[in-house]
Amino acid sequence: MRKAILSFAFLFLVVILSAQNNSVYLWKDISPMKKEKSRLYTFIPADSLRNGVSVIICPGGSYAHLYGIKWEGFEVAQWLNANGITAFVLKYRVGKDGYHHPAMIEDIQRAIQWVRTYSADYNINPDCIGVMGFSAGGHLSLMAGAFYHENYLAKRGIEADNLKPAFVVPVYPVVSMQDSLAHVRSRKNLLGNNFGQKEKDKFSMELQIKKEMPPVFLVTTKDDPVVNYKNSLVLNDALEKEKIPCKFLLYETGGHGFGMNEQRGKNAAGWKNYFIEWLYEINILK
Repeated sequence: MRKAILSFAFLFLVVILSAQNNSVYLWKDISPMKKEKSRLYTFIPADSLRNGVSVIICPGGSYAHLYGIKWEGFEVAQWLNANGITAFVLKYRVGKDGYHHPAMIEDIQRAIQWVRTYSADYNINPDCIGVMGFSAGGHLSLMAGAFYHENYLAKRGIEADNLKPAFVVPVYPVVSMQDSLAHVRSRKNLLGNNFGQKEKDKFSMELQIKKEMPPVFLVTTKDDPVVNYKNSLVLNDALEKEKIPCKFLLYETGGHGFGMNEQRGKNAAGWKNYFIEWLYEINILK
């Protein structure tokens, strides 16, 4: 048993070191943002599997931290690679380091812009770049889909013609900032201490779904002890109202924070297999 644990720890260390050796600091060439530590870890599938699709992954952590980046980032990226999908894990700015809005959406928009700019280098299709997020990262992925027409990079001197992701995958996501549904810690870390109803409405994603929203693959569990699953219900209602293509998987059990890990999420972790089928349904995979 001890040998098995040590072997797993060694393998995970190899994954971490490999990811660090294949990463980029997103703001290193942008003055005066050069000191920002927002980072994009790259995971490249084997050439024999590569299908041109890519996903930018946003781990969760209540917009406070990214301690779950292992199972909501690196493990997810490895699974995507095994299915021919190029993956990028986004280490975005968070509350514990003193950041609030707009730091988070700046980071996801910069990641989309960067991946699209260098898509040829990774042999990926610039029109098949999706975003996937878990918990608060799910909220961030939804902002990427809903606010793509608002270029938050402009004030950083970055021109971006196309910030729209091809699809959005929020998993047990934070959605609403309204008092009745909000995950209070995520709201505080995103918006800070000074916000009113205007800010609650702006960042309640169920209120921001327009007809141009990309297709959405939505996953949650009814027994989620952290984020009220009704966040996903109101989001699904908004997507249906605007006739946005959406696959909604609602599991009875599975809890929160499991990523794609079957030991953590049991049956709910099976969403990953339906996700691949869905990519064919929306013609991302041919």
